[in-house]
Amino acid sequence: MTRTLPFTCDKAPASGSGGVVVTNHPLGTAAGSEMLAAGGNAVDATVAALLTLTVVEPMMVGIAGGGLSHVRMADSTNVVFDALSSAGGQMQPDMYRPVSDEPARYMETEGRCSMLGASAVAVPGNLRGWCDMHRRFGKLPFADVVEPAIRAASRGFTVTHYLAGAMNEFAGDLLADPAMAALVAPKGALMSPGERMVMGDYAETLRLIQREGAAALYGGALGKALVARMATGDDHAGFLTEADLTDYRAVERTPITGTYRGYQVIGPPPPASSGVHITQMLNMLERYDVRAMGFGTAESLHLMAEVIRLAFVDRRAHSGDPAFVDVPVERLTSKAYAAECASGIRNAASLQAAAAQGYESADTTHLTVADKDGNIVTATHTINGLFGARFVVPETGIIPNNYMMNFDPRPGKALSVVPGKRVPTSMAPMIVMKDGAPVYALGMPGGLRIFPSILQGIVNLLDHGLTLQEAVEAPRIWTQGQELEVEKPFLPQKEALEALGHRVKVMPHIGGGMNAIAFEGNGRMTGAACWRADGTVAALGGGLAKPGVRFWPDRAPEQKKD
Repeated sequence: MTRTLPFTCDKAPASGSGGVVVTNHPLGTAAGSEMLAAGGNAVDATVAALLTLTVVEPMMVGIAGGGLSHVRMADSTNVVFDALSSAGGQMQPDMYRPVSDEPARYMETEGRCSMLGASAVAVPGNLRGWCDMHRRFGKLPFADVVEPAIRAASRGFTVTHYLAGAMNEFAGDLLADPAMAALVAPKGALMSPGERMVMGDYAETLRLIQREGAAALYGGALGKALVARMATGDDHAGFLTEADLTDYRAVERTPITGTYRGYQVIGPPPPASSGVHITQMLNMLERYDVRAMGFGTAESLHLMAEVIRLAFVDRRAHSGDPAFVDVPVERLTSKAYAAECASGIRNAASLQAAAAQGYESADTTHLTVADKDGNIVTATHTINGLFGARFVVPETGIIPNNYMMNFDPRPGKALSVVPGKRVPTSMAPMIVMKDGAPVYALGMPGGLRIFPSILQGIVNLLDHGLTLQEAVEAPRIWTQGQELEVEKPFLPQKEALEALGHRVKVMPHIGGGMNAIAFEGNGRMTGAACWRADGTVAALGGGLAKPGVRFWPDRAPEQKKD
């Protein structure tokens, strides 16, 4: 049957049987592939790629950030490493002053104290989580895994248009910090695409991590330097302490498993939204013949918008750190509750008043990795906003997170600051299984738009029969119940959607660069990355010689001499 889609793909997939690495930067992908080629596994490749991404995507991710890594090993061990940032011991509900109760500025604070500078820095979790993951499941020596990042930082790398655009977006903030200005504007002006960025101080930081592991930051010299920076500079004083760092622990969490049309869809539990609400939305969609509606029709887009809207109603009511908030996971993910929710799907949309909503930065990175032995990692990590708190810790090259802006600056609220609390996240590193075998692994950056976009990716694959490349590049929609955001290829449906009651807002893109791996049987895998980031795929083929293959056929082995 001939199929017509309202878009064409910009990138090509890659396939192989020796492993696949997909990240949102070519050098991140190269670092992971180097580990697989050296005999490492998917965890080695993931940690090497993430550390390299802290160099080449410094605006998106860093060792002093937070995130989630979803690991499924070949022996069926399935665990999510929660390395999300948290509030420190001296951080209190009234530490910030809110600017406004208007929805558009609800999370803003006076002086941008929760967004910019030392006062915005939460307890970082990334390095701890990566080291824990590698210690438990890695195969290669940790020193080998850090080496590609050191090489990229010390030798330098080419600034992409993506990185240059991020620098220009917040040029004033970046240039206000001397150490940051030295990095992004070493000649006085912000670096341009094609120029070479070198991170000498950060290379030394990575060498220290290579020797000491997570202890370099959590109790070591790097942690002391980070805390010392909290009390210096022209920005607001910070609240992070050495005790916060030494006390921090990454949490190993059991994933949530939902079912959809005979598949198992597995994702992170709270404080992540994805495992709960992707399961909830799939349960609602399962009641409809989505395939018969067709991809990108007004009927299917309206249904998707309604399902996303209903999921956000529950997310606003029930999201939170499970150590502080009782999230009714079993109820929200049940088929019976989905039937109740589906009764709220409207034939015609009616716009709702905007509700106060937690903030999540869209500035994140994601990678998906699989090796030849059946080990899989899908991981989403960040420093929250572009360039995090927008300063560099002197003589270390570390760019800290600004995760405190994700807390409600008002006391007594569900997202209020409480020592030790982790804020909810929309990160959605997902794995799809069928009959006990992996079929897809996928994820993406994009803040509040992540888990609804990943839902669409899964539906594109399982219902609409799109190829992997088509599924990750396909246009998306997003809503919380107010205006309906659509990407440009859906513009022909604008009139029909408006007739259904939607106020349509056309966006250049929704969310960030999705990437994914499909498992095709017989050990073959295909990876794909989309146009919304510098996504790059590498697949390994071939391999080592067969045992015993050593000599040319016409050359006998050298005889041992007496």
